[in-house]
Amino acid sequence: MTIALGRYGIWQPAASTTPDQAREIERLGFPTLWAAGAPADLAGVDELLEATSTLVVGTSIVNIWRGDPGVAAAAYHRVSERFPGRFWLGVGAGHREHTPEFRKPLAAMNAYLDALDAGGVPVEGRAIAALGPKMLALTAARAGGAVPYLVPPAHTKLAREALGPAAVLAPEMKVVLDANPVRARDTARPRIANPTLGLVNYTANLRRLSFTDDDLSGGGSDRLIDALVAHGAAATVAARLAEHHAAGADHVAIQVITPRHATHPDLPGVQLQVHDYEVVDVYRTLAAELL
Repeated sequence: MTIALGRYGIWQPAASTTPDQAREIERLGFPTLWAAGAPADLAGVDELLEATSTLVVGTSIVNIWRGDPGVAAAAYHRVSERFPGRFWLGVGAGHREHTPEFRKPLAAMNAYLDALDAGGVPVEGRAIAALGPKMLALTAARAGGAVPYLVPPAHTKLAREALGPAAVLAPEMKVVLDANPVRARDTARPRIANPTLGLVNYTANLRRLSFTDDDLSGGGSDRLIDALVAHGAAATVAARLAEHHAAGADHVAIQVITPRHATHPDLPGVQLQVHDYEVVDVYRTLAAELL
């Protein structure tokens, strides 16, 4: 099974992504839409695929603690059989801070993959949100690729070395389209600070990449923000995104940040992107530069 992700795709929260938005993303030329936080039953994914003709939809990610893997396996077959070659199941181990039942993530992911195997989900049809060396090694053995979140190109280089040449590597990177670096960092910093700098799996990974306690405090140092967010004019953003490809990525999932946000319905204090004309304008500008 071959799924053509293309070089760049768009990352959006699944709960706030509409079929109209999916059509517009496809119309602009982006080949892939990442439905973030999709439920195990993949509710809503069918509608996004029905609304489009060639768009690939991936989940980045289905949280393994929220829903039975048997449900996810059945949903995978439902979607992939209706839309062959246009769906990729991305799963992840979530965060101990948000998950009361959280236990050793590597063992939990292995058990979840065992259930996907039992449900007939092919290895090449699934990806893992792998950050650390052990989860990357598991991904190389038991998945078709990795969909790491909140990673700079330095992580992509390490991930490619760990995965080998065959696995698909599709990191996420945030974008602020603003040529004023101070203002761009001010726009990005709240999205980096909350919730990600409060989640130990992300901070541990950033420490492995030589970021310090000073970098991780106060909402994130300028050095940290610059590493995690491509900001500037469109050409500058394109050059920063291309660093992931130079480091070994096959595809980059772009998460656009603008000054407008809304509160997450399930996580008080966590902010989500508001999908309005401003975001679509950024997509349009990026499409002209990247595609």
